[in-house]
Amino acid sequence: MRIGIFTETYTPYISGLVTSELMLKNALEKKGHEVYVVTANLQNFHYDYNEEERVLRIPGIPTGIYDSRLTSIYPVRAINKIRSWHLDVIHSQTEFGIGTFARIFAKQYNIPIVHTYHTMYEDYVHYITKGYFNKSSKKLVEYLTKFYCDKTITELIVPTKKAYDLFKEKYNVERNIHIVPTGIEVERFFKEQINEKKLAALKKKYGLAKKDFVGIFVGRIAEEKNIPFLINVMEKIIKNHKNVKLMIIGDGPDKEAYEKLSKAKKCDKNIIFTGKVPWDDVPIYYHLGDVFLSASTTETQGLTIIEAMAASLPALCINDESFRNTVIDGLNGFLFEDEEDCERAIIKILKDKKLLANLSKEARLSAEKHSSKYFAEQVLDVYKKAIETQKSSFKSKFINFVSKVNPWKK
Repeated sequence: MRIGIFTETYTPYISGLVTSELMLKNALEKKGHEVYVVTANLQNFHYDYNEEERVLRIPGIPTGIYDSRLTSIYPVRAINKIRSWHLDVIHSQTEFGIGTFARIFAKQYNIPIVHTYHTMYEDYVHYITKGYFNKSSKKLVEYLTKFYCDKTITELIVPTKKAYDLFKEKYNVERNIHIVPTGIEVERFFKEQINEKKLAALKKKYGLAKKDFVGIFVGRIAEEKNIPFLINVMEKIIKNHKNVKLMIIGDGPDKEAYEKLSKAKKCDKNIIFTGKVPWDDVPIYYHLGDVFLSASTTETQGLTIIEAMAASLPALCINDESFRNTVIDGLNGFLFEDEEDCERAIIKILKDKKLLANLSKEARLSAEKHSSKYFAEQVLDVYKKAIETQKSSFKSKFINFVSKVNPWKK
């Protein structure tokens, strides 16, 4: 099968979405499929095609949101190159410029299009509105989401039941929706894959001692991740447990504000902000910790949870639907309701080494169920369904056309 992945963000940008796209591409290629990527050029304003990697980069305008760029919805110079690939199916990973281009191209050349809905956009409206017109803005988001994820595609994929319920119960979408939890290359995070010398060097760099108990957060440092929640928990814990530390790994618009908050709460010596780290080094950073922490309620799935579990870290997450299918309370981690509940869970594991060992073991076993191979197989099933649907639709349209122009029809 010849597959085209259309996405706004790809390497060298680092995010959960990019990790998912790379993993899917690699897994599909291992199964013998040809995978092409159409994405925005994040480094310059030129068209660029990497023949070996099969990646076409299209120039765009900087949006001001991280490193992203907004491309033309119909980049003419890209058409002939993409046509030469003779795609069997298009997989859109975005609703913006390149996502719109994917839909136009698919319709123009009669190619089935599958779309994966990754982001709960209603949770990000505040970035645009700054607190104004939130209600009307969310209605606009609902309209656009339904248009891009229902009216212009062949098949729709969502990673969790939370996203499924959004479409079925809130947006009242009637189409088929495939729940396909995003997989990862879990092997990258296994302990046996980690360079011990690099790990020791990082521990020295960040001043981590053997006695320290470290909680890890990995992700965008922004309002929707609810990081102040974790800082508040740390403020309470370190009053009686000076060896507990929190590593916040990643970068984002609120990093400086949260660093100031940590200082104001006098827990900055126990909270480490690493900033952006190289994608290849992310697995090593997980192994600096004892547990993974997340208080975010805006995830569609939370791939970092699976990454952490693959690194044998128990996951301590807020009790949100995004995490309930992954975190099994008391088996591979804990779900907490509030700051006090989170504090209790951390101290419980801190004081019980046997519990930590059992949770760590089960965390890794849980992560192995999210392998890239299994994920690719599920996505391929949706591709096949999209191709069948497209053929059926074309056949139906052809029959209707013939019946209308039939000169012998009474």
